[in-house]
Amino acid sequence: MKPICIESSKLQGLLALPTSKSLAHRAIICASLSKGVSVIGDVSMSKDIEATIGCMRALGAHIVVKGSTVTIEGLSSFSKEAEMNCEESGSTLRFMVPLACVKGTKTHFTGKGQLGKRPLDIYYDIFDRKGISYSYKKDVLDLHVEGTLTPGTFHMRGDVSSQFITGLLFALPLLEGESHIVITTKLESKAYIDLTLQMLEHFGITIINENYERFIIPPHQQYHAANYNVEADFSQSAFFLVADAIGHDITLTNMNLSSRQGDRDIIPILERMGAKLIKTDEGYKMEAEELKATTIDASQVPDIIPALGVACAFAKGTSHIINAQRLRIKECDRLEATRIMLETCGVQVKETEDSLTIIGQDSLHGGKLISFNDHRMAMSEAILATRLTSPLEIDDALCVRKSYPHFFEDYKKLGGQYHEC
Repeated sequence: MKPICIESSKLQGLLALPTSKSLAHRAIICASLSKGVSVIGDVSMSKDIEATIGCMRALGAHIVVKGSTVTIEGLSSFSKEAEMNCEESGSTLRFMVPLACVKGTKTHFTGKGQLGKRPLDIYYDIFDRKGISYSYKKDVLDLHVEGTLTPGTFHMRGDVSSQFITGLLFALPLLEGESHIVITTKLESKAYIDLTLQMLEHFGITIINENYERFIIPPHQQYHAANYNVEADFSQSAFFLVADAIGHDITLTNMNLSSRQGDRDIIPILERMGAKLIKTDEGYKMEAEELKATTIDASQVPDIIPALGVACAFAKGTSHIINAQRLRIKECDRLEATRIMLETCGVQVKETEDSLTIIGQDSLHGGKLISFNDHRMAMSEAILATRLTSPLEIDDALCVRKSYPHFFEDYKKLGGQYHEC
């Protein structure tokens, strides 16, 4: 796709959000491991979800996709060999690696983009201890794994990625002995573990949670088929709630305010900045006369920091985004990318190893930006562009296909204005 130029515009109207990618990953995996047929409804298809479906097919599940409905007949036995293309999905890769080792499936993992640069050392340490053979190439995803995971006690850092913990929680109930996962540091992104535990329970798996410090996994468990409808994605709501907070008028029609998704915290964070959540006949929207600066702890909401950076750019005063080290190992270095995005448009930003300090501005200008091949950066840049005094050029908008393929279609329906440069 050629670069696009985005003009300042007023976004307004009704929008049904895509459904949660995090929940869809988990539901598809649990259903694929179950005995019987499950129907997963309201799945918003994206490159990441397609990757997980492909990998579970490679393990032996029979999966039929028809529109937003995914019908899954769980695997009766694990494949002896599997080719797993994880595309650019870190969740898919980290969820699949332990599952490939449940019955010793000889597996070749491949992927694209920055996925090969995202760390897997936690699993490599487990492989070394458990005698699982593996080989990989540096900076590209070309990983060969062969060997069987055995039960035991797994000491896991809680401040790297909760995806490693989730991957083990999927696999360990299928082993022959009891296992323990011991969390050795503060657990970040705790809400994602809650989503995993919730889904495992829905599909009949028992996990004993000892205050998020130790998880006890009884052996010889069986996943049970179940139907599940996926709710709206709060990580995607962040772009439009921030848009509301900086002067637009978008009503989201399908938000579940009782959701356990961690990115639901977008609402209290924006409320702390002076916005109000308004209930209408059609759904919910944010309103704000003026945003004020705040401090945001990124450790629990890393995926919505680029969008919140846009809100901070227009807030009165100096905002601080702290505990943001993990943003450096996402689809791109999102801490650096957020700074570049804001500085390009005239915001004063200071970046440290794990923080950003952002001085809000009354007026910002356009310029040229790259998307960093990161879906969340591209969508944040599009929202930022609506409030600039001159056009903003983005080099590659197609990267939104990773999580929200129809973002720019929805953006245009709401009044967003863009064209090929």
